[in-house]
Amino acid sequence: MTQRQVEIFVAGCPRCDEAVNLVQQMSCTACQIQVWDVRSEQITATARQKLEDYGIHRLPAVVVDGELVDCCRQQQPISRDALAAAGIGQG
Repeated sequence: MTQRQVEIFVAGCPRCDEAVNLVQQMSCTACQIQVWDVRSEQITATARQKLEDYGIHRLPAVVVDGELVDCCRQQQPISRDALAAAGIGQG
């Protein structure tokens, strides 16, 4: 089974909470989930660099194996279909 690195970038809003819950519901044992809180008072240097590297300009955002999920890239709501297409829950 191939491990999948799933990163969720949040800022403490209700939509961010929904995104985290959806990813957690859909994830399988192959998904390693990292939640990055990027509120200005809590952001780490690593999280700040990842925002830049991934080209994230809106939150919440989900990255799977170093690739911004299509819905996030197109500034669309995070959906089950987009997460499944990115491999989340595909054990």
